[in-house]
Amino acid sequence: MRSYLDFEKPVAELEAKVEELRAMGETGNAVAVGDEINRLESKAAQALKELYAELTPWQKTQVARHPQRPHCLDYIAGLVSNFISLAGDRKFGDDAAIIGGFGRFRGESVCVIGHEKGADTESRLKHNFGMARPEGYRKAVRLMEMADRFGIPVVSLVDTAGAYPGIGAEERGQAEAIARSTETCLSLGVPNVAVILGEGGSGGAIAIATANRVLMLEHAIYSVISPEGAASILWRDTAKAQEAATSMKIIAQDMVRFGVIDGVVAEPTGGAHRDPQAAIAATGEAIANALKELQGLDREAVRNQRREKFLTMGRTVS
Repeated sequence: MRSYLDFEKPVAELEAKVEELRAMGETGNAVAVGDEINRLESKAAQALKELYAELTPWQKTQVARHPQRPHCLDYIAGLVSNFISLAGDRKFGDDAAIIGGFGRFRGESVCVIGHEKGADTESRLKHNFGMARPEGYRKAVRLMEMADRFGIPVVSLVDTAGAYPGIGAEERGQAEAIARSTETCLSLGVPNVAVILGEGGSGGAIAIATANRVLMLEHAIYSVISPEGAASILWRDTAKAQEAATSMKIIAQDMVRFGVIDGVVAEPTGGAHRDPQAAIAATGEAIANALKELQGLDREAVRNQRREKFLTMGRTVS
């Protein structure tokens, strides 16, 4: 059953009428009902197209968090064959918020690391809503180092509100684990590509997204803090999250303009949750193109390209 966001109410009403007419068509004049269904479907499609062409940053934030949006495991299932998930950081335990392992992407070996939010209550609790603990980032470091040793490119799939801020996580060195993971990303001699699938939140995202190529889905967000968190700090009022989202410049289009990311992956009309397979296919194409651009570079050239990319951010020309 499709879940609608608040601003999608006009589309929801039209599509509800379509479903009612379909039910009536099974018992009444199917021809007459069919014509009306076609008219309403066209109207709903046009309304959806117009709506998504003018989304505000806050609306994009809602789309990025949509519960039916495809997550890391969906992308792995759709893009990576023979995937073998590896567990544990060899220090404390395993963290299900970060999925990591090796498989084949378009016939080539890749290491895939990503945040998994979960799709229902049980899986969301299992994966801690995609908020990783230190052992998750230490697992990521272990896998990246393994990939580097064997010359295998790394693909990161980012979708997290941020690293888990619980007491246990802080006691086990959350900040240090994030810093080590970021450092490992920067030191890799193999190409790495990161894709922000939904939310790219704070250091929890940067820890695996410090890559040669950083891409974002069209309606994803990327920020040092959530709009609600920023509103709470600046105005002590989370109700001003919408205003914060607009001021913070967190959408993909702003990230390209500022040079923070390298490209935007177009989503199906209505968002990735409307057509997950199309979104996954488009993301796969973007990853393939990014990896192709990095082919042929030696290890030092890969490091230098990545390092210069991040050092250039924020520079002003006099």
